[in-house]
Amino acid sequence: MAGCLADHRGTLDALTVGRYDPTAGWRGPHWWRATYTPDGPGTLQLLDTSQGVAARTYGPGAHWLESMWPELLGVADRPEVTWVSHPVVDRARRRVPLPRFGRTRTPSHDLLPVILAQRVTAREAARQWRSLCRHLGEPAPGPHGDLLLPPEPQRLLRHPAWWYHKLGIESSRAEALRTVGRHAPRLDRRDPEDPDGGRAWLELLPGIGPWSSAHVAQISWGDPDAVIVGDFWLPHLVVRALSGRARGSDAEMLSLLAPWTGQRARVVRLLAAAGHRVERRGPGRRLAPIEPG
Repeated sequence: MAGCLADHRGTLDALTVGRYDPTAGWRGPHWWRATYTPDGPGTLQLLDTSQGVAARTYGPGAHWLESMWPELLGVADRPEVTWVSHPVVDRARRRVPLPRFGRTRTPSHDLLPVILAQRVTAREAARQWRSLCRHLGEPAPGPHGDLLLPPEPQRLLRHPAWWYHKLGIESSRAEALRTVGRHAPRLDRRDPEDPDGGRAWLELLPGIGPWSSAHVAQISWGDPDAVIVGDFWLPHLVVRALSGRARGSDAEMLSLLAPWTGQRARVVRLLAAAGHRVERRGPGRRLAPIEPG
């Protein structure tokens, strides 16, 4: 693929969980991802060559990863669309490139850290994701020693909800993790070209609501319209950027984004990439620790 990895940093960063995702991310100049594929566990390494970005793959899932890795970089995305003009959005487009949505096609992997991020800060969720992978993951195929596979679905089911307490994960999120383990095969067979149908199916599962399903739609299926509702800060960011008001609600955010229906999540990412922020008036939410003392 033409270009270099640096050109795709924003797209790839959106597919990782924090700076120290044990299953994916930058290790030196290369980007790695370990996951379960329809053919079994596999590891992907993206690197720069004289011909552009190339891939090396490892493990039983190597062939599947070799066939789909360009989708991680957004080859199936279509950001060059007709846009409704708005002064703020137009300025953002002049400042930064249009965000491109990659897709992993591994929703049962992607949903796990999303569940952990329910009701806790991003930092706490990333810590719990690392801990979960250390306890239930396996070393990834290939040469990179610190890369782990996500927990295999059946391993999630082997442990009752109370077992997860030692990782700081209370019963409601633990049961949602176990639900993923129970339904992973059906979830991974969802058509990536039908993210709306996938979201509707996901929201039938206990513990999975619109906030979680929108995250999965963006990451797993590359949906540029999957606006995340129910977030603590996101409505304030969008409302402040597009209206000038300091605070806002989900309803106000969706109303302001309506002219870009079909590309609403892309507009949100564009605003964030262009430097729009929200004034934070209090700490992020965090669950009280439940690990044994």
